[in-house]
Amino acid sequence: VMLLNRANRVLGVYLVSSGGVAGTICDPKLVFQAALKANASTLILAHNHPSGNLNPSEADIKLTRKLVEAGKLLELPVCDHLILSEEGYLSMADEGLM
Repeated sequence: VMLLNRANRVLGVYLVSSGGVAGTICDPKLVFQAALKANASTLILAHNHPSGNLNPSEADIKLTRKLVEAGKLLELPVCDHLILSEEGYLSMADEGLM
């Protein structure tokens, strides 16, 4: 999770979860706990796909939408969710998947 201030300057980067090749578990409470502690104004999510496939899974989309809704309640908007691989990246915001 990349934590940003009102001017979109990076306050810090926080590792929420790490996992194996097949997946990992992301606890939304930990995402927003980090943002609240840092007094962040907004956040950008990111995770990697070791397979190189940049297409988001259904689980990626569901989690992203869940975090976007939680962010609205906390007035901590989630600006984007990036999927990274050696092949490049995909912006879920640019793809209309938020």
